Amino acid sequence: MVVASRTLEITVISGENIQATEDAYVVVRGESLNCHTTKTVKNNGCGKNSSFLSWNEKFLLDMPMHARSISFEVQCKKFKGIRPIGVARIAISDLLGDCSQIFSYRLRDWEGRQNGVIHFSVRVVVPEKILVSMTEKKTAAIEKNYGNRLTGMDVGAKKSNNGVVIGIPVWWNYPNII
Repeated sequence: MVVASRTLEITVISGENIQATEDAYVVVRGESLNCHTTKTVKNNGCGKNSSFLSWNEKFLLDMPMHARSISFEVQCKKFKGIRPIGVARIAISDLLGDCSQIFSYRLRDWEGRQNGVIHFSVRVVVPEKILVSMTEKKTAAIEKNYGNRLTGMDVGAKKSNNGVVIGIPVWWNYPNII
């Protein structure tokens, strides 16, 4: 089985010192067309420019194995479209670890100026959990199709007690290259 992607559990926690006059949201991309968008949040600060935005949204992001970075882009909706506020592009190697970690990265606008900080956590979802559930489903399907005939077989014997033959294919006519 070849793994073409890895799954990350990302929690977009909050942002601070973000200069946004409208309701803001975060778009998370992992070098792919697939992206996840948080809900919009209203300004929690005094006045038009908020000092603190809180999302607290968790989702799973499938990252291609060739991906080298992930981007967090804070945007806001305007009357005629969207307005990018700031972006943080982070190397995957900085995020991958054994446990869930909380990160804080500075956002930059399209002119390169600093525009706040975004806080998020990343955890790698272990594929063993997925494989275990798939194995359980396959085992249940085999038991459904073959009943209890699979129990009590002697592996390696020519014939078991219930008449089922077990063997390993041998390429006896495979051409030898000498």
